[in-house]
Amino acid sequence: MRGKRVQFDDETWAAVDLLAKDRMMDFQELADEAFRDLLKKHNRPTSLKEALRKSAGESAKVMPFKKAKAASKAASKAAKKKRPKRRR
Repeated sequence: MRGKRVQFDDETWAAVDLLAKDRMMDFQELADEAFRDLLKKHNRPTSLKEALRKSAGESAKVMPFKKAKAASKAASKAAKKKRPKRRR
C-alpha cells in the first residue's frame, strides 16, 4: 500500500482528530472514507469491479448466478435417491 504525507493546520487537525475519536475510527479509516466519497462525487470508480462495469458501458448485461438454495435442494434430492435403504 502506498503512503503519502499530508499536512493540516492545527485547527483542522484538531477537528479531524476529534471526529476520529467520536466515530471510534483511526485517521486511515477517515481518509479512506473521505477519498472514496471524493471519487464518487467526481464519478470515478473506487474499486476494480466498478472500473470494469464502467469500461463495459451501459449496454453490458449482468448475468445473475443461480441461487445456491435451489442448487443445494437439487443436490440433496439426488443424494437421497442414491442412498441405499436402511435395513432394520
